[in-house]
Amino acid sequence: MRTDDIAPSLWNDDLVRWEERSVCPRENAPGVFLADARYREDLSQRALAEMTGIPRRHISGMENGKRPVGERNI
Repeated sequence: MRTDDIAPSLWNDDLVRWEERSVCPRENAPGVFLADARYREDLSQRALAEMTGIPRRHISGMENGKRPVGERNI
């Protein structure tokens, strides 16, 4: 959505960035996005692990902010 598509009545001081509304710490945002993408594709951690070759425990760690998300994590 472009900003000019938002109704003018919604432009006020109450608008905040997604990071400020998020319930997860900013440093765990990549893990939250990974879990969300996996959920949208209807994949279990086990299925994603089999598809990618990444151990399931590593995927769990990434989603929970205990491991970095990225190629070097493999």
